[in-house]
Amino acid sequence: MSTGSGMAVDGDRSGATILQLHGVGMRYGSADEVLRDIDLTINAGTFHYLVGPSGAGKTSLLRLMSLSVAPSRGRIVLFGRDVAMVERDELGRLRRRIGVVFQDFRLLEHLSAFDNVALPLRIGGADEEQISSYVSQMLAWLGLAERMEAKPAELSMGQRQLVTVARAVVTRPALLLADEPTSNVEPARVERLMFLFGELHKLGTAVVLATHSRELLRRWAFPVLHLDRGRLIRPVPAGRAAAE
Repeated sequence: MSTGSGMAVDGDRSGATILQLHGVGMRYGSADEVLRDIDLTINAGTFHYLVGPSGAGKTSLLRLMSLSVAPSRGRIVLFGRDVAMVERDELGRLRRRIGVVFQDFRLLEHLSAFDNVALPLRIGGADEEQISSYVSQMLAWLGLAERMEAKPAELSMGQRQLVTVARAVVTRPALLLADEPTSNVEPARVERLMFLFGELHKLGTAVVLATHSRELLRRWAFPVLHLDRGRLIRPVPAGRAAAE
């Protein structure tokens, strides 16, 4: 399956800076910070794993990067725009250039697998004929041809994971944030997902993939961002993290 499509959202594919975090800290309520002094730059066409022990702050960092939550301090610049300075409408447009694979899926229970995946394309105003062709092709390629009309409650955990991935990548986002996207997926499907993420990366999408899997790090070598107790350690060269 080709990951190219005429329905891609506009995004920078030139290697320019996508996202910058400057001195960012984050806390929930009045608790201690779960992220501390984060400085990070993500460029178009890069691929990074995000690793660290449970509770290190991986999901919190992805939530910050997706603009799902605001930092308690510091500055976030997305697509050249200081997030703290943009109006709500523009913030929505920025978010639509980000694809997110949520660990808890966040599928709409009243919609079929097809309609969950089609939703971001419809929000973006894509033509229904294009939507039908592209969504059907993507779900069939992921092995869900017979499950397109099934509701989330009728799908297995692995199938829900695949639908969540398809929804995140269907617009070919400029930035893809994936939180444990292979955790519920059988090995043969993992191969397809990693191929898909790799193709998007080659096309210019910046990919950040949080994982606990040493097997992914060993087989598909990309630089690693390591979180330890809320602090980001400098990127680890591809391949080295799998051996540590």
